[in-house]
Order: sequence, then structure tokens, then C-alpha cells
Amino acid sequence: MKLKSENLQDLDLKKAVWDIIKKWDTIIIHRHVRPDPDAIGSQCGLKELIKANFPEKTVYAAGASVDDLNYLDTMDYVEQDLYDEALVIVTDTANIKRIDGDHYKLAKQWIKIDHHPLDDPYGEVEWVNTQASSCSEMIADLWLTFPDEITMTSKAARLLYGGIVGDTNRFLYDGTSPYTMKVASELMTFDFSHTELNNKMNEIQPHTSKLMGYALENFTLSEDGVGHIILTQDILKSLGNEDGDTHPIVPFLGKIAGVKIWAVFVEQPEGAFRARLRSKGPVINTVASQHRGGGHPLASGAHAEDMGEIEDILKELRESV
Repeated sequence: MKLKSENLQDLDLKKAVWDIIKKWDTIIIHRHVRPDPDAIGSQCGLKELIKANFPEKTVYAAGASVDDLNYLDTMDYVEQDLYDEALVIVTDTANIKRIDGDHYKLAKQWIKIDHHPLDDPYGEVEWVNTQASSCSEMIADLWLTFPDEITMTSKAARLLYGGIVGDTNRFLYDGTSPYTMKVASELMTFDFSHTELNNKMNEIQPHTSKLMGYALENFTLSEDGVGHIILTQDILKSLGNEDGDTHPIVPFLGKIAGVKIWAVFVEQPEGAFRARLRSKGPVINTVASQHRGGGHPLASGAHAEDMGEIEDILKELRESV
């Protein structure tokens, strides 16, 4: 082992998490709805670590399947009655309302592992590290904290590496620390092709390319550097896309020169809008929190009931510059 954990301030919490994992025969791991690579990477990476180190345990990854992320891993079917004698671990999920699935409530014990600001406490043990680039980095850090107890596998390393790459936007975001790079390099020593994985993560589908072209043509940028695009259901349908296809355009629009803050508003089937907010410096999660959302200082989500609330959000974002 070449690298030891440099994040020792959470040592007691990490020990508590691993000690609890040791005690349970059945463990069900959840993550948030509409998962991204970090949600899948941390959830399934932790599952693989537990299975590798405790072959006698039964471990499940719960949640809706997402075809676009099947190259990382797929979900398990979990019978409801299994929760009666199970430990539930929820990764990468700041708010209870965003946990994918409802049966987690039936579990005997909960653990929360997350890197978002702690605005919705839940679980008997909460390991929250807002300094981590991703929840996948936290799971890898658990391994590095107890290298004599926890064995890493190539499959787990691939999942955790993919989660880190996803949440750092290929190490471009401010949340990428020197320790993040060290962890990623250590994971790369395992037997998987990081080039193949990066290429897959960078891949877009033909119908998504049409959406990206539309977004570039219709992206509005104010003089003070606040940009936005509004994607209605009619626009999405006309381009052969749906809500789940919109996530690649979020980092893409941030590449436009002059953009300081940007927002992507996507109309939902019921008529309201989901907003993805991003920033290159000004803090935006305070704006998100005023509109039924939250998240990181530079990457947050919010909701708008109508076009009027979209205008309110844009006004508040302009005031943040």
C-alpha cells in the first residue's frame, strides 16, 4: 500500500461505519433518484468492497435501473421482506426525499454516507465529509484508512474511479483536491482500463447531440455572465429526448467563454421545472435553498413552479455575481 488516508478527522466515524457493516448479514445500499456516476460508483463500489471482504454477507444495490449508466453497474431486485433484518446504507444523498425507493424505512438501522452539506440529517450514523470531491472518494478513503482490514478489488476500483471522474468533471471542478488525485491514481493501479472508462463516460448518444446543438443555439448569456437555457417538454420531444438525456449539456454549457453562473431548466411532465445550477466562483446553493433545493456551493439543484419563478431564480443568480 503506497498511500495512507490523509483525511483522519473522520476516523471515529469511519471506524463506526465499518464496525456496523461487520455486524450485519444483510446489507442494502441505496442512493439518490436520477443517479449520476458518483451515485452508482459509491453505491456499487461499496457493495463490491463489502462482498469481497465478507463473502458470507448478502449485499444489494437498490434503486431504479438507469440504462445510460449500465456500463458502470446494474441494480438488484430487493424483496421488501429483506429489509426486516437488514442494515441500510444510503450513499451520495443529501435529503431523505431524494432517496430512490421507499422500503429503506423498514430497515433496523441506517447509515448515511455523503459529501453534500448536511441540511437534512438522517440515519443513526452520519458520515458526511463536505471536503471530499465525491462520495466515491469517501468510500475509497475508507479503504485507505483501514488498508489492513479492507481489500480493494478491480471492479470496486473501477466503480469508485468512475464516480470520482463523474463528480469532478474529469478533475476540472474546484472540489478536486491533491488528495483526490492521489486516491484516483491509487485506484488506477488496479486491473481496469481507465481510458476505456473515460471514453465511455465522455460518449454521447446521437439524439443527445441534437439537444446539445439546440442548447448552444438557444443559450442566453447576460452581460454579467449568467447564462441559462429552458427546455420544455415540447422541445425535448421534438428532439427525441427526455429529462434523463439532459445531464450532459450541463457541464458542456459551462465551457462557453464569459459564463460565470449557468442554469438549465427542464420542464417536468407535470409542468414544473427542475433546475440545475452551476457556478465558476459565486456561491449559488443559497439561491437553490430558496427554491426547494440545495447542494454544493458551486453545483446545486432547485425547482421552479413556472416561468415566473424561473425569472426569480435568474434575478437572484445575477445578484450573486
